Amino acid sequence: MKIFRSLDDIKNIKDTVVALGNFDGIHVGHQELIRRTVKSAKISGIKSAVFTFNNHPKNVIAGKKVVKNIMYHDEKVEMLRNLGINYLFSIDFDYNINHMEAEDFIQNILMDKLKMKELYCGFNYRFGYKAQGDTDLLMKVGRRRGFSLHVMDPVRVKGQIVSSTLIRELIKEGRVDECRLMLGRNYSIGGEVVRGNMIGRTIGFPTSNIMIDENMVTPSNGVYITRCNYNFKQYEGITNVGIKPTIGDNKRVIETHIFDFNHDIYGREIKVEFIKKLRDEMKFPSVDALAEQIQNDCKAAREYHEEEA
Repeated sequence: MKIFRSLDDIKNIKDTVVALGNFDGIHVGHQELIRRTVKSAKISGIKSAVFTFNNHPKNVIAGKKVVKNIMYHDEKVEMLRNLGINYLFSIDFDYNINHMEAEDFIQNILMDKLKMKELYCGFNYRFGYKAQGDTDLLMKVGRRRGFSLHVMDPVRVKGQIVSSTLIRELIKEGRVDECRLMLGRNYSIGGEVVRGNMIGRTIGFPTSNIMIDENMVTPSNGVYITRCNYNFKQYEGITNVGIKPTIGDNKRVIETHIFDFNHDIYGREIKVEFIKKLRDEMKFPSVDALAEQIQNDCKAAREYHEEEA
């Protein structure tokens, strides 16, 4: 897959079938749209492509972070590669694009730059200055300029329309098991393991702690059944998201107790997959009471992992 990170870099490319969208999270709806794009390109004997933005347009327009990420950029790139995309146009949403008229976007970018011959997008795709462009305009211009348009109907899971907005809400509410159905995978957060206050180690439950990434959506405070990815291996465990009120530490962190694991991984990168929420975070009357509850949490998580194996 060839990646273009600016419009000026797009040179010497072949004709394309283009999928349009933010693709933040690449949920099951996005995946289906991309599969259709790849299949159509193969049938036509031309290149499949995704046009998206490095930054979320809503954040640029608002001038602040109003939309948090569902996945990391390198994960998005890898997933698109695995789905078979030939060209990835991952461009900064800037002043010029924000103020570009909708028909100019079609002509100057899609047709002239991307050499687009066929187009795929979702039912609610909007583009151009003040989001004035929509699928009706794309259809109208397509008839006039000779490109075909495929608009995909919404994908539903358990009666709900799959969307990045809904997925963010599910994550924030801790409903990560429902989120998995819409993403087609577990929601995950990665980071470098940092030193904590070492309380977990003294009560028999050492943890690998990572700091909250403010650019990512974070599950609500509580204890979760999780899977930890480290050094190309997966380990089962439980994770607490929160401020650890029992010990008076008010810094919100993600701390994972990895089952049957006895390695020093401070300074190393891990990724934590959230599978199911066990309970809300709570303050216990003593550290001993906390240790007893953690033991119960571990038992419940091990049983869940065994049933899922």
